[in-house]
Amino acid sequence: MHEVFSLSLLEIHERLKNREFDVKDLVLYVLENVKRTEDRINAFITLRDEEEIISEAEKLDASYPDYLLSPLSGIPVAIKDNISVKDMPLTCASRILLGYRAPYDATVVKKLREQNALIIGKTNLDEFAMGSTGEYSYFGATQNPVVPGHVPGGSSSGSAAAVAAGYAFYALGSDTGGSVRLPAFYTGTVGFKPTYGRLSRFGLVAFASSLDQIGIITRSVKDAELVFSHISGYDPKDSTSYPVESYSPEKLDVRILKIGVPYALLEKVKEEEIKSSVLEAIEKFKSYGIEVKEVSLPHAEHSVVVYQVVSTSEASSNLSRYDGVRYGLRIEGDDLIDTYFKTRGEGFGKEVKRRILLGTFALSSGYYDEYYARAQKLRRLIKENLDRAFQDVDAILLPTAPEFPPKLGEGIKDPVSLYLLDIFTTIANLAGIPAISLPTRRKSKAGFPLGFQLMSNAFSESRLFALARLFEEELDA
Repeated sequence: MHEVFSLSLLEIHERLKNREFDVKDLVLYVLENVKRTEDRINAFITLRDEEEIISEAEKLDASYPDYLLSPLSGIPVAIKDNISVKDMPLTCASRILLGYRAPYDATVVKKLREQNALIIGKTNLDEFAMGSTGEYSYFGATQNPVVPGHVPGGSSSGSAAAVAAGYAFYALGSDTGGSVRLPAFYTGTVGFKPTYGRLSRFGLVAFASSLDQIGIITRSVKDAELVFSHISGYDPKDSTSYPVESYSPEKLDVRILKIGVPYALLEKVKEEEIKSSVLEAIEKFKSYGIEVKEVSLPHAEHSVVVYQVVSTSEASSNLSRYDGVRYGLRIEGDDLIDTYFKTRGEGFGKEVKRRILLGTFALSSGYYDEYYARAQKLRRLIKENLDRAFQDVDAILLPTAPEFPPKLGEGIKDPVSLYLLDIFTTIANLAGIPAISLPTRRKSKAGFPLGFQLMSNAFSESRLFALARLFEEELDA
């Protein structure tokens, strides 16, 4: 069964249809991988009971061929533990939610269940999705399965590690400032974030509501597009959901599409090998007949600062609901206010506390206009820069990260420096546009995966996937 992990989701579906193997075979394969390396990787917070998973697989196999409702039927998937899965723990990797179980399925999970996808477990993350390394988890850090001793990126650390380690054939994460794309880059997988409002956020625990978006981590661009087409669409339960039909790939003449490159931003890359791999990707697109031209994004260099002010401000509001009264951890104090202090003081980790304090300060009287209002103005300018660029090009090519993944424990000593890992990814979240990080399948001298990201205009996922597929197919040719 080891060769199965080299197959696309569609190829696995076809082999299930032909009974070349069964769902139980897939489940036993991923469970064997989990048993072999999970003690070291720590990708899961909650792994479903082995007998329960095998029993579900056997029931699907017994219903052949009726269970094959879609190309996702019977294929193991992992879900980030800030996405609601009914009757399973929903911890957000925080002590403050210990013991809490989700009373309902997130819309994306409901859609997966309707297609008989098989959920393996809930993956590890930075607490409340706040972090870029996967180390800010109450349940311990996740290790990069591709580069041992290094972080896998965050906050969707467990989801990326699960896919890279063979624990699942694809995974769902969340992307607030790059939290799907950064770990995808660091683990050599594909990380896709759609247009804001294109995937339902119902059942996703809020960090920064105007930025949060459920994303997809897969082993190939084709797989990402396939999963997206089966879980996207309007959701009346989500007030931010855009009233548009589920995604369906368009037939495009990819050779007439144009790519823009903000060459000035490439100077922000710290590692020469990352920069050179991005320039190589640009040259490859040119060799495929794609026109590449320079674009200007003069305000994009401020994206991290804008992101931090906006996201921490929204987080300080969203996380006020965790008070020890309604659900989760409760530590009794002398009175109600003391209970609040003790519960939140002991329930939240350092990074969450740091961001709540930053956000509360930015929204406080006398500082609102200086920080939050100014950040929103800059956010608008970043979006206007992109709008102008997309008048001339169909996609923008950028690095995913400025440097290679830090060693475990290295970055956490200087948490503020970790914010700069998101310098290229926060742009898409601030503008609400789709973006995808894909590997070049080449590694650095030290063995780190190399890759880049593409961004396109809102609701232009077809163009984004067309260009990413072209790059991937040419590598496979």
